[in-house]
Amino acid sequence: MDIINSLITSNDKKILLVVIDGLGGLPKDGKTELESARLLYLNELAEQSSLGLTIPVDYGITPGSGPAHLALFGYDPIKYQIGRGVLEAVGVGLEIGKDDLCVRVNFSTIDQNGIITDRRAGRIATELNQKICELLSEKIKKIDDVEIIIRPGKEHRFVVVFRGKDLDTNISESDPQKEGKSPIKIKALSSQALKTERIVNIFVTQVAEILKNESRANYILMRGFAKHPNLEPISQRYKIKPAAIATYPMYKGIARLVGMEVLGCDETWESEIKTLTKYYNDYDFFYLHFKEVDMKGEDGNFDGKVFLIEKFDALLPQILKLKFDVLTITSDHSTPAILKGHSWHPNPFLLNSVYGRADGIKIFSEASCALGSLGLFQQLKVMPLLLAHSLKIKKYGA
Repeated sequence: MDIINSLITSNDKKILLVVIDGLGGLPKDGKTELESARLLYLNELAEQSSLGLTIPVDYGITPGSGPAHLALFGYDPIKYQIGRGVLEAVGVGLEIGKDDLCVRVNFSTIDQNGIITDRRAGRIATELNQKICELLSEKIKKIDDVEIIIRPGKEHRFVVVFRGKDLDTNISESDPQKEGKSPIKIKALSSQALKTERIVNIFVTQVAEILKNESRANYILMRGFAKHPNLEPISQRYKIKPAAIATYPMYKGIARLVGMEVLGCDETWESEIKTLTKYYNDYDFFYLHFKEVDMKGEDGNFDGKVFLIEKFDALLPQILKLKFDVLTITSDHSTPAILKGHSWHPNPFLLNSVYGRADGIKIFSEASCALGSLGLFQQLKVMPLLLAHSLKIKKYGA
């Protein structure tokens, strides 16, 4: 990457990185979700493009959305580890200081025995989330010398920022990642985190008391305690003028953390594409994120995931008419419906460029991408490929 950085130059060619979250899958009745979808425009584009498969972090490692996106943006996900909490906090528009401890939180449902029956509280409406967060903010303003800042996200997700001195990220999480288990008690993993353990557990106890009469959102699960990572801006790193279009706070958050301008849009895919069209002339790099495919995978909804992949295919002509010099369609990670979660499987990857070699493969799927000229490669290499195809990397050596 040091070599790449020393060779980067600026020009006016435009790059579009489309991320269909959780796109990759596993077979059900012999076909994956992508193979089951009826794809007209994606298949036509695949025939004119170079195909491959990307490994988000390394073989066998199931990535979170944070490290998977960092790799896509050209930041080593092993070297730069960002907790989910700070991504969510920045994503909802909070200004994060160096001492702030951020955590991503799920509203969840527990039964009378304290067993989790739904980790996402039935994906409650965002409006209800906002109402409950407002109540919690009124009831819990401070614990000892630590200010408590609560902001709603979408559906069951929200963010808590603990603002005070001597707070530490080295504490355990409370989400067991499965229903049928009890929430995990948050514990300090070092002596420096004992204060944090006490403050966070007091917060959880107070929230549980306030929510005890709620039918679904009667408990919380906490993941991704983190502080601001202070990353080098992507504009400086790659000499581009970047913009992000996304609807979910976390993806806005990671875009902001790497220094992208986050463009406002409504909650629909159509609005995202309309925003892309509106700002086409103002930036030379766009990150365009579509979330809901991943959600269907997490819910185990195979047919729902197929339906949304087909929906993206139907919208693709609106993107293609913008004539980007380099267009990539891929994912941050795979989310097979049969696993109901992220997986370690490589991501389908399509790269279309004036300077690309068309593989002539007429289907866009996991299997066809495995046959493509780009082969199997590290996701960290995506940005160098995009920059090279846009002629933004000079010759190396004499």
